[in-house]
Amino acid sequence: MQLTHRTTGAPVTAAYWTDHAWLGTHVEPGVTLEIADGRIAGVRTGVGTPPPGATVLRGLTLPGLANTHSHAFHRALRATVQVGSGTFWTWRELMYRTASRLTPDTYFDLARATYAEMALAGITAVGEFHYLHHAPGGTPYADPNAMGEALIAAAAETGIRITLLDTAYLAAGFGEQPNRHQLRFSDTTAEAWAERASLLKGGDHALIGAAIHSVRAVPADQLATVVRWAQERSAPLHVHLSEQTAENDACRAAHGRTPTRLLADHGVLGPRTTGIHNTHLTEADIALLGSSATGTCMCPTTERDLADGIGPAAALQKAGSPLSLGSDSHAVIDLFEEARAMELNERLRTHVRGHWTAAALIRAASADGHAALGRPDAGVLEPGAPADLTTVALDSVRTAGPVPRLAAEAAVFAASAADVRHTVVAGRHIVRDGRHTRVEDVPRALARAVAALHD
Repeated sequence: MQLTHRTTGAPVTAAYWTDHAWLGTHVEPGVTLEIADGRIAGVRTGVGTPPPGATVLRGLTLPGLANTHSHAFHRALRATVQVGSGTFWTWRELMYRTASRLTPDTYFDLARATYAEMALAGITAVGEFHYLHHAPGGTPYADPNAMGEALIAAAAETGIRITLLDTAYLAAGFGEQPNRHQLRFSDTTAEAWAERASLLKGGDHALIGAAIHSVRAVPADQLATVVRWAQERSAPLHVHLSEQTAENDACRAAHGRTPTRLLADHGVLGPRTTGIHNTHLTEADIALLGSSATGTCMCPTTERDLADGIGPAAALQKAGSPLSLGSDSHAVIDLFEEARAMELNERLRTHVRGHWTAAALIRAASADGHAALGRPDAGVLEPGAPADLTTVALDSVRTAGPVPRLAAEAAVFAASAADVRHTVVAGRHIVRDGRHTRVEDVPRALARAVAALHD
């Protein structure tokens, strides 16, 4: 037995033994993870058999996955938006209709079921890009953060961590007032948004961050208010960026520059900022994002579902933009699919294979995603890191066959969310043997929550 590393301090309260673990650069057989106060206290390698009292995790154990970009209520759109044809803009009208039906109670039910589905997929933390703030017509609830608090409570019930990215959404477009659907989203001014967002309280499982919905939804002269709010709290700041060419065209018409340049000119870019999608960029845009260390969250399953296009992920990373992944509209919730889709999309565009290794894709789905959500210590199996784990079966019809040293490649390029056997958050089993330990029947919870909106 070899002691790879051990921290001092709190006594070990639990131990997990995995027959294979991803230690950042390679798959290591026979690893024991010692847990204290919800964090990894020690990593022991060369442990051929489970130690007495250790919980056994059969398969490949990875750091818990980070879903960097989520709109929980979009889960109710799955399948219903696949009828007929159209564009992002026609899809948006269907999304608005669903949003108009939500209340704090129904949003809690839907988010609870959606986050439970994420846990079953090995996701231990979610970045919730939250802009559905008020009652229909824009009237604030008695608790002005009732909708955001419902999301925080839903995450707590399912056992996963959440970064609530409270979103400023003030306009329908450049110089346009919010339409009747968007009144629920708008606080009218960035100052009013900041006042309401300041009332939100985080906790052990919940961080509070900020988001700018897009350059079309927040007037340029109000961007600095959102930036200042995030800077004062050292909070993550996210923004939808150049998802559609129409947004780029409208921004140039209104401001004579690209959305990326507009954000740079108003101090939005930087290492705590993450651009979502970053699809239709110029070379100068890519250089701005990379040189400022602004992150990029790719959401390939949504980007292809909405016919958005393929973003320049490889060029962005080469320029210095860290990559993370999100399931966004939840066309599917599967971070393995998001990871390989980023690589496979690039293959289709370039006719060249092998842009990212399995190691690089795991990092995007874990460590870099957690960092984008304000948890830079997460996403690794190392002493001091949160004890958040995901175990993938290596004996399913999708993953069986490769030798153990290729287990990471099997997970990234063949596994699906259905292959997740265990999810552990803060040292506690949230999913055990493929079943959620807190939400008894996740499919039934999803069906009820979605039906309540459609009915």
